[in-house]
Formats: sequence, C-alpha cells, structure tokens
Amino acid sequence: MSHTPEQVIATLVARDAFSQWLGVEVLDARVGYSRIRMTVRADMVNGFGTSHGGIVFSFADSAFAFATNAAGTLSVAIDASISFPVAVHVGDTLTAIAEQESVTNKLGFCNVTVRNQHDVIVGHFRGTVYRTNRAHFPSDAST
Repeated sequence: MSHTPEQVIATLVARDAFSQWLGVEVLDARVGYSRIRMTVRADMVNGFGTSHGGIVFSFADSAFAFATNAAGTLSVAIDASISFPVAVHVGDTLTAIAEQESVTNKLGFCNVTVRNQHDVIVGHFRGTVYRTNRAHFPSDAST
C-alpha cells in the first residue's frame, strides 16, 4: 500500500457528499479504526424534535466505512444494525469510534459507539463488510 490510511480516508471524504452534508470531521483514521465528530443541526430532526434515527445511523455508518476502508482496499457493507439508547437533540456534538474487531479474507466485523458531548452513549452500531480485492487507488493494486 503506497497511500496512508489518512490519505485513503481524505479521498473517501472528498467523494462522500452525504458525510460532507452531515458535517463529519475525521479526528483519527488508521487501519481498522476511525474517530469522527459532527454537530446535530435543526434540519436533522424528526417530528418529535429529536434527531432522526437515520442521522445517527448514517454518522455511525461513516465511521464504519472509514475504519474498514482505511487499508486501501474497497470494503462494502453487507449488514448493519443500530440501537438508540438515548435521544439526540439539536446542538448535540456526537463522536463515533469505529473499531474493526475481526477480519477474514472476505469479511470484516466492526463495532461503532456513538457518544454525545456529555460522554453518554447514544448509539450502538454493528456492521459487517465484504472485503473486495479492489484498491481505492488503482496504482496501489500492484504494490
């Protein structure tokens, strides 16, 4: 691999209009791990006045994608689930930590914990990726 995990993630973020819309800031990225942050805006709430569950899911999914793709090989989600133990509100600053717990030749398993600014867990996410043999950067395929 000739590209660092940080370079891979920076390229993914540049291509990811939805993570950009969420306002995702990558705080740390390395193979099998990512830590990201965002602030919940008023246009992200549901009819109950709390963050739409899809926002928290998508935020966790971004952390999941960064952790599982940081090695430079395309990995795509084949399964993901989330639990919402605490409501999220406008103005909350969320941090997601994704940690890939095991990897096989074709699968990767990852846990993501989402916390608010009070260090309260607001999301438990678990996902599985299919690990392709396709490099994010074609020049890395032969290295």
